[in-house]
Amino acid sequence: MKPSIETISIIGAGALGAAYGGLLYDMDMRSVSFVAGGKRFERLHKEGLIVNGKRYFIPVVPPEDLSAPADLIIVAVKYHHLDYAIRDMKNRVGAETAIISVMNGIESEERIGTVYGMEKVLYAVSVGIDALREGNRVNYSNQGKIFFGEARNTFLTDRVKRIQALFDKAGIIYETPPDMMRVMWWKFMINVGINQASAVLRAPFLVFQNSEKARNLMESAMREVIRLSEKAQVNLTEEDIKRFDEILMDINPQGKTSMLQDVEAGRKTEVEMFAGKVIALGSQYNVPTPVNQRLFDLIKKIEAKYDTTNVT
Repeated sequence: MKPSIETISIIGAGALGAAYGGLLYDMDMRSVSFVAGGKRFERLHKEGLIVNGKRYFIPVVPPEDLSAPADLIIVAVKYHHLDYAIRDMKNRVGAETAIISVMNGIESEERIGTVYGMEKVLYAVSVGIDALREGNRVNYSNQGKIFFGEARNTFLTDRVKRIQALFDKAGIIYETPPDMMRVMWWKFMINVGINQASAVLRAPFLVFQNSEKARNLMESAMREVIRLSEKAQVNLTEEDIKRFDEILMDINPQGKTSMLQDVEAGRKTEVEMFAGKVIALGSQYNVPTPVNQRLFDLIKKIEAKYDTTNVT
């Protein structure tokens, strides 16, 4: 096996980037840095991040920096920032660099792989973390779990083993499932349901834990993804909704989805990656998607009411 992972670059200092950055910094303060330019560089350099009450001044590297590439890149940005992230990571990508994206959705890996080669990219999703972000403060009580690996993991490749060893050392909870593509679709189904329903209802997790009406809205959006998954030969089932229900009940009731946090802060949401993708796939596979069409329209109306100077 190749040498262990010693250097990690994180693109994106939001809730996930901050949470994993803090864990990696606690493991070894020399191991991790953020990649950021412009105002984000200045803000992170000057203010740092406060994660669960602890202030971190994690090093920040500008995109134009020409120091040695990273062993691992973690992409943790919003959907509409992905093109910038792909551009900004250029000098951090070397011959042996592995890249994982903990972004929502089912397409960031392919977009990154188109530029840097799929041989550098592993699939990953983060499930169950209840991180809340307010400015440079991030709080979470449940770390959740990163599912990651090759598309198929009937045996573990060297690069998967290297990242597993890193996560073990940093205390990052993970699982490498046999069929990573099915897990990607499962997380997509979750996000399409609870992210969008929470944004429309302005509801924290507590509402979905206790309200049948809220869960019905969430699950009706999820079932459209299940029908699409059959066409894509991924074959999600009702059992996959039940599997998420078990996770939902363990999440901090006062926690909020990333999309609800975006709506409350007046930020652009990832609706194009959720309902927008469902609608596009519905058109491709000739599968009706009326629930997601309605959610898409409602969330776009919410965004239209923002003060445009606040949208990023």
